[in-house]
Amino acid sequence: MSELSKRRLKLWIRMLGVTRAAENRLRDYLRREHATTLPRFDVMAALWRRREGVTMSELSRMLLVSNGNATAVVDRLEADGMARREAEDGDRRRIRVRLTPAGLAAFEAMAEGHEAEVDAIFDGLSDSDLETMREILARAGKG
Repeated sequence: MSELSKRRLKLWIRMLGVTRAAENRLRDYLRREHATTLPRFDVMAALWRRREGVTMSELSRMLLVSNGNATAVVDRLEADGMARREAEDGDRRRIRVRLTPAGLAAFEAMAEGHEAEVDAIFDGLSDSDLETMREILARAGKG
């Protein structure tokens, strides 16, 4: 293994550590402040972005999770009045899920705090740091 290869591996491990630490902080924030989970927040965010609703298969692809995982979260959101399933064009085989007005309001309240928490997590980075990291990660993603 070359020295550069070893350094790349160390970078990968460091990136995972930063990602996991940030994710854990966000999970804790959502649990404490909104009595919710990160998967639930992620589903609500996807539905918020697609106000017209999405099929369960589309939702699973958007979130990179199994249909079963997405269905379990949507089931809970629906039971809480935050989301609803509707037959598309009267076809009961094709169901779209979307946020209810209560779900939209709840998500928007959570999203504001979520953004503030992410801002706090990365408050040690300057605008220049962020741009440099964005450029580096864009190049790394092309490999």
